[in-house]
Amino acid sequence: MFKKVFRYLILGLGVYALIATLVITFYKDDPQAMIWQDREAFNKRFIAKLSIEKPTTLNNVLDDLGSPDLTYAKRVDEDVWQVIFYRTQHVKSDGITTMDECTGLLFKNGQLILWGPSAHETYMRQG
Repeated sequence: MFKKVFRYLILGLGVYALIATLVITFYKDDPQAMIWQDREAFNKRFIAKLSIEKPTTLNNVLDDLGSPDLTYAKRVDEDVWQVIFYRTQHVKSDGITTMDECTGLLFKNGQLILWGPSAHETYMRQG
């Protein structure tokens, strides 16, 4: 009797481990489906992993983070400048996402060149 229960217990744990591994490996987080607290944390973690050494495009960011909370774009000569903002810190519960609650990512011709507080300042200085 004990051996039979033990076998089912081991089998159950094995199936659980397999399912958990498959979910972790293949399930892609969808920021659009997250509650705002989870999305904020997800955005913050993603932005913290950005690196100048690893080129990042606007399309890569949109694929991973979804649509931005705020976005501004302009053309200066032949260059297209775009700054997008994702919420990374809660400030006030008023139902409105403002720039002080977000981290900006600055793109020049679709390539990420700067992120953080100076992204918007640099964008404003262009043209």
